[in-house]
Amino acid sequence: MSATVGGALERGIFVDGRAHALEGEALTITNPGTGELVGRAASASPEAVDAAVRSAQAALPEWSRRGYADRGTVLHACAQAFEDSVDDLVPLLVAEQGKTIREARIELRKAADTLEHYAGMGREVRGVSVPGLAPGVDGRVLRRPLGVVAAIVPWNFPTTLLCNKLGPALLCGNTVVAKPADTTPFTTLRLAEILTEAGLPAGVVNVVPGTGPGTGEALVTHPLVRKVAFTGSTPTGERVGALAAAGSKRVTLELGGSDPMIICDDADLDRAASAASMGRFYNCGQACLAIKRVFVFESVADGVIDAIAAKATKLRVGLGTDPESQIGPMHSERQRQIVQRQLDAGVAAGGEVIVGGGPPDDPALANGWFFSPTVVVEPPRESPLAQEEVFGPVMPVWRVKDFDEAMERANDSPFGLGSSVWTRDLDRAERAAAELDCGYTWINSPTKVYDELPFGGLKASGYGKEHGTEALDFYSDTKSVVVKRAP
Repeated sequence: MSATVGGALERGIFVDGRAHALEGEALTITNPGTGELVGRAASASPEAVDAAVRSAQAALPEWSRRGYADRGTVLHACAQAFEDSVDDLVPLLVAEQGKTIREARIELRKAADTLEHYAGMGREVRGVSVPGLAPGVDGRVLRRPLGVVAAIVPWNFPTTLLCNKLGPALLCGNTVVAKPADTTPFTTLRLAEILTEAGLPAGVVNVVPGTGPGTGEALVTHPLVRKVAFTGSTPTGERVGALAAAGSKRVTLELGGSDPMIICDDADLDRAASAASMGRFYNCGQACLAIKRVFVFESVADGVIDAIAAKATKLRVGLGTDPESQIGPMHSERQRQIVQRQLDAGVAAGGEVIVGGGPPDDPALANGWFFSPTVVVEPPRESPLAQEEVFGPVMPVWRVKDFDEAMERANDSPFGLGSSVWTRDLDRAERAAAELDCGYTWINSPTKVYDELPFGGLKASGYGKEHGTEALDFYSDTKSVVVKRAP
């Protein structure tokens, strides 16, 4: 359990099935909504990282020899223990990340569901047999674990993004060393305890908090790590990929996005406006799959913009601990400054702010990193609001004359993660599904990710897939076996 000093948490690394005392350098964790101290956590040294990786390597033979069904049974127990602990974890996640109580509960339950999903797959994994390669010769294709997996997770969804990696990695027989973001370590450390208490063998999951340049690079470059699963920004992901290449490590990179939404003139405009608002402002807009660019047909644009602006105005900004809050703070001062710069540049170049535009005036929120839900119309297409990832509650909207222009504008981005189209026209829908340059397209649907479907992006949005059975291919290798029968 978490140690406390004067009401603040103190946590060391979690290695070999147990929490260690805080030693050496420490991270200071503050509440993004109040600026108050949450606690101090280890900033794992290269020596601590080495101990965690070696613990995972030592646990690998026994864990990998278990059958898929056996590993699935353990994952099921872990998922149940996680689900039973959600209410206890909510305050911890709210304190260190800043999100609202409702959003924290949604995240934690989704993370537990993902573990349960992969637990259920334990009885469904099949191999391949190729009989009759030649007279008396048969072939088999085996799926084998890769080894120790480094799971590096950002601050916006600390538990769901970790479980996206834990589920397939553990089911395939790998062991994991997780590095949470240096601002959100506590929920991950407690989760590792819960999973171990539920029956996960010691060393199968270890946690080393710390900075990217220190802890993260030591983990990625460790010679015993065979796979790196990273979620985060595109520049950092490219750095991780370059470091991993030196050891010929497998990588999955789930990176940034600037997801477009196209709203056609025949769409259900009320539902589309609601989906745009939820898709942009959920988690204070801090999601890789947030709706970040909206393109609306000219003939219906004024009504849609008014509807989105009205919804943004009604959203209640407040402390994550307030049950009435609908949007919490941004996660850090730096992140708020970046979004303000992007917005200011778009407005200076000709964009018009309809609602919002900066921090709220409420003095009760002055100590946190709050930003009002913002709608800005027609910033230039070369502005940061169009070409960069905007990781905050700012929604740019553009009018387009037809579907051809909408598609061209949607694809005019270095990113290719997700996209949305709202139309009743089947031809438009099918064209969007085929031609939008991204890994996920929602048609007349809110931007919900399903464990049953593979998820991953194109272009600057990364490489590899999470979710679905396809994720197993990125946490295992195939081995060909030839068997020649005796004459």
